[in-house]
Amino acid sequence: MNGEGAAVNQKRMIPEIVRQILARRGVPDGAMERFLWPEYERDLHDPMLMTDMAAAAERLAAAGAAGEKVAVYGDYDIDGITATALMLEALTAAGAKAQGYIPDRFEEGYGINQAALEKLQAQGFTLVVSVDCGITSVGEAKWAREHGLDLVITDHHDVPAVIPEACAVVNPKRPGDGYPFKDLAGVGVAFKLACALQTRVGAPAAGQEKWLLDLVALGTVCDVVPLVGENRVLVSYGLRVLRQTRRPGIAALAAVASVDQAGLQAHHLGFVLGPRMNAAGRVEHAQASLELVRTDDRERAQVLARELDELNQRRRATQAEVFEAANQQAQQRADSAVLVVADDAWSHGVVGIVASKLVEKWHRPVLVAQIMAGETKGSARSVPGFNMVEALRANAELLTKFGGHFYAAGFTLATERLDEFRAGMNAYFAEQAVALTDTAPAAEIEFGDLADVDMALLEALELLEPCGRGNELPNFELRGLVVQEARPVGQTGTHLRLVLNDELGRRLTGIGFGLAERYTDLRAGQHLTARGVLNKNVYQGRSSVQLQFTELHYE
Repeated sequence: MNGEGAAVNQKRMIPEIVRQILARRGVPDGAMERFLWPEYERDLHDPMLMTDMAAAAERLAAAGAAGEKVAVYGDYDIDGITATALMLEALTAAGAKAQGYIPDRFEEGYGINQAALEKLQAQGFTLVVSVDCGITSVGEAKWAREHGLDLVITDHHDVPAVIPEACAVVNPKRPGDGYPFKDLAGVGVAFKLACALQTRVGAPAAGQEKWLLDLVALGTVCDVVPLVGENRVLVSYGLRVLRQTRRPGIAALAAVASVDQAGLQAHHLGFVLGPRMNAAGRVEHAQASLELVRTDDRERAQVLARELDELNQRRRATQAEVFEAANQQAQQRADSAVLVVADDAWSHGVVGIVASKLVEKWHRPVLVAQIMAGETKGSARSVPGFNMVEALRANAELLTKFGGHFYAAGFTLATERLDEFRAGMNAYFAEQAVALTDTAPAAEIEFGDLADVDMALLEALELLEPCGRGNELPNFELRGLVVQEARPVGQTGTHLRLVLNDELGRRLTGIGFGLAERYTDLRAGQHLTARGVLNKNVYQGRSSVQLQFTELHYE
């Protein structure tokens, strides 16, 4: 990684279409070059600007010097898993005897729990470092303090009114925190602590911390935080590391998923590798994913990669069943601005994904929960204009636990209060006077034919990578198209494949995932306008432009 991102003296040429896209997204002309070509040393902020960072680094350095037993307490999603792995490597380099602890989603739930702290202390751990969780653990922090167990909290979730008392609480969203970038993922905050620790202990050697950026990229992309600012820098460099990763587990997972490791992009992390890693915590226990990113054993890596692929297949089957049932409930409550659906047959491991898919379908805030005897536990997903964690905070008297972000959150409540909670969420929505709109993105670029839709266009668009939330793939509107072929594809025939021509016979293939049932009346010869993103399709060694469409308009 030495020499990566060195300053470029000559002014780079920015294609006109990229300038148009960036201008529409509010990037000033003078800032475009810096946006497109981020630099590690120039564009990252000083970790010490974060509140309590110095105290956290000093406590970890002391633990390393004394060879203390340190537990890294993570979360069971991929952000927490990668943050745990990263912090374990940083602590080990500093001399500590570090061990990871990932709670069981089904038995322990989200966040720090007292029973786990008691167990860790009984095993001789003197310091617990939380990653991607802990900002709401006021009672657990109090127990730790009263029982002589030191606790350092690192988190990135929205900060409640009362902050836990610990040796250090590191979260850029703390009130008054001076850190310039507020949207780091949990693994991003962990990386900042690792860098601060590095300045104290001199390990790893300067520059070698970049090898941790594969973990940062995975966790950042999969936690769907905005890929702008510092996150863009971290993911850009992290992708470089991933393409030459030293981790046999990541290489094995890419192979199992039929992904070319050398060509990894952000969407491979979010839609291919990430779901397989998250499947462990959704179906069984996330420990397998933690082991995958930490193992040096290639044979073990292959075994784990296959296990995660199988768990992901199970997760998809369960998710499909829950989605169908949850959508039926949503239809029964279609007059509600906020959809709150729940059932005792739904697995808590997939309710978050189901909520996301229901938001796509219904274009409104959705909360999906599993009813478990006297307790109901769920996940919430939101839409622009409606702050989900603030909505939960407004109904806090009905909840036993909640936390999260603007767009995604988790919650727990007594089952007997479910109807009251549903009414409360809808009342809060009415108070906020949110205007619900179709969440489909507007077209950024319009073409009247296919003259400029070619590989040169894709090459120009690659400058926008890494793409994700906050820096989405550009949405195109292509007019004047004629259908040559339309047929369902996929194992269950749920996807729609198109062959399209413009008036001069220029050809473009298209794929609409999950859209076969939506456009059953499409016929050859039909004239249409299509909206979607453009990507590269490789078939039998030949590359071509493909339209991944989300909307078709025709008469």
